[in-house]
Amino acid sequence: MQQNIKTVGDGAFEQVIAGASPEIQELAFAARDLIVAVMPGVTEVAWVRQQTVGYGVGPKKMSEHFCYIAPHGGHVNLGFFYGADLDDPESLLEGSGKLLRHLKLKSIQDVTQPAIRSLVEQASGYLPKLK
Repeated sequence: MQQNIKTVGDGAFEQVIAGASPEIQELAFAARDLIVAVMPGVTEVAWVRQQTVGYGVGPKKMSEHFCYIAPHGGHVNLGFFYGADLDDPESLLEGSGKLLRHLKLKSIQDVTQPAIRSLVEQASGYLPKLK
């Protein structure tokens, strides 16, 4: 689905996930596909040093992004910049910060859960946060 992504910045999605296992890379691509399915034409910004990729309507994290992907050893974090405000009836979100929340994707089946798609859809509704 990469044709439905506008990339911004010097980094690339592939650079962020390069050090991950093939299984985690596949999971990261599946999470990315979900985000693009919810918001075709989404702007993608890869921060290679931080090992995260953000998604939204522009390059600014908190004001123009609604979610991010971060690969880890045994899972992929799917994070939400305004996650504390999302309706999460299945209690999938983790974190205790003022706004940020994330969930851990451990299998492709996780990505296909309707509850996770619902969270992505809700989060994308927080855009644009432009003044």
